Amino acid sequence: MTNLLTEETPAWKKLSLLAVTWPIFIDSLLRMMLGTADVFMLSRISDQVAGAIGLANEMIVFCILMFGFVGIGTSVAVTQYLGAGRRETATRIAAIAITMNLIFGILVSLALVLFSRLLLELMHLDASLIEQADRYLKIIGGFIWIEALSYAISSVIRANGQTRDVMFVTLGVNVLHIIGNYLLIFGHLGFPEWGVTGAAVSAVASRLIGLIVLVGLLYRRMPVRIRPRDYINFDKVHVRQILGIGLPSAGEHLSWQSQHMMVMVFITMIGPAALSAHVYVYNISAYFMALAAAIGMGTEIVIGHMIGAGELKAAYRRLLRSLRISLGLTFAIVCVAALFREKLMGLFTVNPEIIAMGTGILLLSIILEPGRTFNLVVINSLRAAGDARFPVLMGILSMWGICVPLAYWLGIHLDMGLLGVWIAFTVDEWLRGLIMLLRWRSRVWERKALVKPAGHAGHAGQETVIAG
Repeated sequence: MTNLLTEETPAWKKLSLLAVTWPIFIDSLLRMMLGTADVFMLSRISDQVAGAIGLANEMIVFCILMFGFVGIGTSVAVTQYLGAGRRETATRIAAIAITMNLIFGILVSLALVLFSRLLLELMHLDASLIEQADRYLKIIGGFIWIEALSYAISSVIRANGQTRDVMFVTLGVNVLHIIGNYLLIFGHLGFPEWGVTGAAVSAVASRLIGLIVLVGLLYRRMPVRIRPRDYINFDKVHVRQILGIGLPSAGEHLSWQSQHMMVMVFITMIGPAALSAHVYVYNISAYFMALAAAIGMGTEIVIGHMIGAGELKAAYRRLLRSLRISLGLTFAIVCVAALFREKLMGLFTVNPEIIAMGTGILLLSIILEPGRTFNLVVINSLRAAGDARFPVLMGILSMWGICVPLAYWLGIHLDMGLLGVWIAFTVDEWLRGLIMLLRWRSRVWERKALVKPAGHAGHAGQETVIAG
């Protein structure tokens, strides 16, 4: 894929939503497979082990989402500067972001190594499973800085329109990870049979190789080459722009993941079968939202370029079209999955109690997933426009004010079990989604761009930089 940026044509006019989105979709599927591969293969050992590792993966996902606060801020800033024709400034911002995420990743790695067992005990994991989950979490957690660095670099490459590069790297990581799991979990071809430890070692090794490839692509694809001093030149304006978008976005992700982990505590209180069913269904439902998430990320890239170029009306229409497409596709995919819900659950377990719980949740997903689509698509576009604070405020109010207490009331107090918990998820997703759509239609976001072209909107040339 040739670089999308040329002097003759504004960058945003060269960005096709389909061309940007389909590699992100495949990449999202492949990233989900990294976690699903461990759960699927370890379920061959036992449902309890798979549930425990699924719980440990929740903490890993939580950390990876936190790394996104720099990645999201970087993506918005880079796309807007590219849309305004400021390629050198976009490169400087990219370098700063990579250093920031590396430092953050190292700190998180240290925290996970030191406190992994304590975190698992706080999640009320069965004492007989803590040893294996702790070993898994310590190994992957100790090298979680790899994910931090990969996240930042991938965000920069995608912001430049090179979404296929990231997709191919993730494909390679998946292939290596699955091969590593096959060899090290079960001890095939003369390799040691390490079980849970083998899954963790395989994950770390495959991701490290992927990081090395991403670094090479970064230097091939950036329109302006990053200089070594750019990594330590922390320009205050650019750091504020990254954090101004990234920190509120991190707050939203932190709120979502922390409320999900709180609800996971409720699920462990319901029982081991409920925990296993939740982990299996959650791994399946992640694929439902992959397409909507990809459309959301693709729309964010396109809208970011449009905002930088001052094309506000085009950006407004682009989001509404993307939302209609993603809603229709999500509903169709979930309906098909619901028809085959028993077979899907049967891929993970033969336990009839777990299958019965899981199939009920998959039916409920027909209602839940379209609501989640609103959030995945609209919030990304609000962030691309620089409107990052409103989603996190509404998210905290809905997640902790409605979802968490409703999950406890339905799941524990009314004894509805896992189904009650997922009904609470459904209410939260629909409420936040509709509020986000109203925010977009209000067009308040038009006043929040980081870079505003001088003169008429719609003409990219000289621009005003908004530092705050």
